[in-house]
Amino acid sequence: MARFDLSDEEWTVIQPLLPQQTRGAKRGDDRKILNGIFYILRTGAPWRDLPERYGPRTTVYNRYVRWGRKGVWKSVFDALAREVKDSLIFIDGSIVKAHRAAAGSKKGSWQNVLDAHAEAAQVRFTRL
Repeated sequence: MARFDLSDEEWTVIQPLLPQQTRGAKRGDDRKILNGIFYILRTGAPWRDLPERYGPRTTVYNRYVRWGRKGVWKSVFDALAREVKDSLIFIDGSIVKAHRAAAGSKKGSWQNVLDAHAEAAQVRFTRL
């Protein structure tokens, strides 16, 4: 399991929220695709740099865009917000990037920002 991949517990919560296959070709492994989407969102890498283990980058990107249009991401975030006590931190705080000037003070503040980012990166999904 790679650093940004979903744990079994996270996958158990998210899987029922994903759209069910209704028509067309059989969809590939949703968990692998989600892990690819989360890899891009967490690292900020361009889609073309998506590691091959997540499947074709066009598939991952298209699924991300299509599910956004269908409101799948909103339903996932709403469900996670109901499941997690600190949901606003989990959903929002883990992806917000701040410029070092946003720290507010001069000497030594950049190290404080780095320490805060490292601590936030350790937060994992836990059910209530």
